[in-house]
Amino acid sequence: MITLMQQLISILLGIAGGIAVGGGVIALIIVLDIVPRLSQLTWTYDRVHWYEGALITGSLVGTIADFWMWKTSLGPVISTIIGLFCGVFVGMLAAALTEVLNVLPILAKRLKLTGYLLGLLMAMVAGKVAGSLFDWFVYRQ
Repeated sequence: MITLMQQLISILLGIAGGIAVGGGVIALIIVLDIVPRLSQLTWTYDRVHWYEGALITGSLVGTIADFWMWKTSLGPVISTIIGLFCGVFVGMLAAALTEVLNVLPILAKRLKLTGYLLGLLMAMVAGKVAGSLFDWFVYRQ
């Protein structure tokens, strides 16, 4: 039986993790100027709100599908199309990331944490290691 304290800690960790990951993804998308660059390349400046809505909707649907473990059998053609869209998104994100490899120094400079950049990197590494160990040894049992 899970105690109330364990439930509260799980809720707190879930909210903190969601805020950290969501904030990081949004910061990355903003720093990389993905939406303005996409509208510039496709000459669709008047449809920027559609791009932003698609990013938010895709994130929300993906999160819900992951939490509720949605399973569908769409067939190989639809699965290929969805995989193609996912590949295009990841490819665009990787291409934008190669243009702006100094995301962390920019973030540290804007937050006035340049003196603490090594500590920021170590905290990120420690958080990733702790999260992975938690996932492997506690969550997946």
